[in-house]
Amino acid sequence: MFSKACEYGIKASIFIAINSYEGKRVSPKEIAKEINSPQAFTAKILQALVRHKVINSVKGAYGGFEINKNELKYINLSQIVKAIDGDNIYNGCGLGLDKCDENHPCPVHEKFITVRDELKHMLENTSLEELALDIKSGASFLKA
Repeated sequence: MFSKACEYGIKASIFIAINSYEGKRVSPKEIAKEINSPQAFTAKILQALVRHKVINSVKGAYGGFEINKNELKYINLSQIVKAIDGDNIYNGCGLGLDKCDENHPCPVHEKFITVRDELKHMLENTSLEELALDIKSGASFLKA
């Protein structure tokens, strides 16, 4: 459903959030290793997240990526998805057809509207804080 870049962006944001709770900044190398992503690809994803103000980049000897702890509850998954994949997930056809609408529906058009609406609701109502705390508590995990 998400592009590989978007999956990595979500994982990276969660990893950065967890470390930000502990007052740590993380390097692109650490992030790439944790989310099992090529480092150069991870760097591009991180740049997009910085441009869209999802994460912060600090330069210098003690630099790295971080998120202000007080902002974690206000950053939701939809912001990450939009930064990486845009908003096509909310508008595109479930089968990937170029033209699919009420007047010219694909075979799954009506059913996909419901799925897309539920996905949008979940993405808009799931914060990085919630996901980071789930991982810190052991209720969920980033790596198998």
